[in-house]
Amino acid sequence: MTLRRIVSKKGMAMLLVVFLVVTCFCAGAVADVPADVADTNDASNTNNTNNQYAEPIRNKINPITGAVEISGVRGRTGEGETFKLGNEVLLTKYRHLLDGKKVGLVTNQTGLNSKGESTIDVLARQSTFQLTALYGPEHGIDGQAAAGAYVASYVHPQLGIPVYSLYGATRMPTAEMLQNIDVLLYDIQDIGARTYTYISTLNYCMKAAQQSNKTVIVLDRPNPLGGLTVDGMVLEEGYETFVGVDNLPTAHGMTIGELALFFNREIGADVIVIPMEGYSREMIWQDTGLTWVPTSPNVPDIDSVFGYMSTGLGEGTGIFQSDKFKWIGGKGINAEAYAKLLNEAGLPGVTFIPEYKGSAGGVKLSIQDYRTFNPAKTGIYALAYARSLNHFKVPKSGKTMVMFDKIMGTNKIGQWLEQGLTPQQIEANYLPELNRFKAEREKYLIYGSKVSAPSTQPGAEQPGQADENQPAEPGQEQGQPGQVEPAPGTEQPGQALPPLKVIVQGENVVFDSEPYIDGQNRLMVPVRAILEALGATVDWDEITRTVSIQGQGHSLLLTIDSKQAVVDGQKRTMDTTPVIRNSRTMLPARYVGEYLGFTVQWDEKTRTVTVE
Repeated sequence: MTLRRIVSKKGMAMLLVVFLVVTCFCAGAVADVPADVADTNDASNTNNTNNQYAEPIRNKINPITGAVEISGVRGRTGEGETFKLGNEVLLTKYRHLLDGKKVGLVTNQTGLNSKGESTIDVLARQSTFQLTALYGPEHGIDGQAAAGAYVASYVHPQLGIPVYSLYGATRMPTAEMLQNIDVLLYDIQDIGARTYTYISTLNYCMKAAQQSNKTVIVLDRPNPLGGLTVDGMVLEEGYETFVGVDNLPTAHGMTIGELALFFNREIGADVIVIPMEGYSREMIWQDTGLTWVPTSPNVPDIDSVFGYMSTGLGEGTGIFQSDKFKWIGGKGINAEAYAKLLNEAGLPGVTFIPEYKGSAGGVKLSIQDYRTFNPAKTGIYALAYARSLNHFKVPKSGKTMVMFDKIMGTNKIGQWLEQGLTPQQIEANYLPELNRFKAEREKYLIYGSKVSAPSTQPGAEQPGQADENQPAEPGQEQGQPGQVEPAPGTEQPGQALPPLKVIVQGENVVFDSEPYIDGQNRLMVPVRAILEALGATVDWDEITRTVSIQGQGHSLLLTIDSKQAVVDGQKRTMDTTPVIRNSRTMLPARYVGEYLGFTVQWDEKTRTVTVE
């Protein structure tokens, strides 16, 4: 699978073109929109014709071009709205999508509205359409089966309709299972991890619906981790399994509705997403006011959700999770040394408490800030530091793929661990593909941010606009210790100063925001052009407002408006802070250079920094 849009078969597209042309000729008019899309867009079919979100999100193949297209209002911020789940919005605004139809529902114990009412019960008592079938994912429709346990199909004792298991004899609905429905609804709470199989069930249901010509309606729900944390290894071609169904990173930062749009680039089903109201990207579960319902036996509460990716990556290594994904460790690990490594790594929002489980040493996660905590990144660091302490044997795939590689979505993490790479180096290796995914996923996002300020956030520039917000490696200034330019006020009155210049490897760097000298006498530089000149890599985390730079075998983590830096996992203190100025991230050249091992020379007469 590649990140691309799907084009339908030419023959089918041509037949549809002929049909539309004949229809338009007979009617004496040109049809601009397929009839089924027009019905959805018809405001008279809704109970709120003035609502700007009267059209749901629709994702289907355009019969003219053959491309999968997305229609409907996106960039939603929820401003001024009361929070509502997709299953609540469905019956107040989009009931017409179900009226007169036989309805199938993919759900489990998490399919509840904000009042705690089951979607099964709500749909079953409606009189304008008929609930005719239920479908359950892993753990069953009641969520009680153990992980990986076979779940059988049965007849619902009260409703007398089939409850088809999608984690038994088949994981994809068969044609027979879909025969007695017109439309398939999906309402299951996800936890934001690529390896959690509920999103795989959604993917398989979309494929089955496409083959049987059924519409899928996804009732959107929050990503409990929020929509800003996107991290971890992106699943590679050839590693698609039921615990990794598509090219997603470990933490994808998407709602279930956004995932449906993303999946559909490869599937081409007729998909409708009923979006939430009052929801924006920065919201985590605690902001919704909803009560957490255990999504599976081992994820009973919100701390288990946040700890899932941090502690559950060691399948087959002897590094294991405990306390419902709140502890990680293994035999041969000194708990105190393990905690020290992790606490000194600069991982945001969490502290690690040494704790033994019998003969296994490990750490208990104490999440201090759920907004800045990064579960996927923490999991990589926890695994890499564990191997540095007990040198566990890395599982390897042969004729069959081992679960470790399935979870990682690649065999490269195992290779890097065997090579003894630090977690910072592993992170730098997967960063380029992660950044490509971040750019690709933008097409499929439904929700924006209430507090979004694109003009002041790195990476938020419009396409084609130069982005100086990404740092590179200028070098170490030389001259007076700690001073790279004349102190403010020492110039002669009326003296015209030459402009500040930065030269990297003999080439003058041109910026669209000028370097300047800050109040601490530090040369502050906008960094993208230098980054490109030096071939460094960079990542921006808008939750933590941190800039992560990788280059020359070093890693550097800087935080906007903070004097604290993390260099190769070690904390350092600067005498100035990175800032955002004129929509550009400005970093102190001296510190970036020193920390990454470059050499910088300062020419006071010409006010020129030379980086070699």
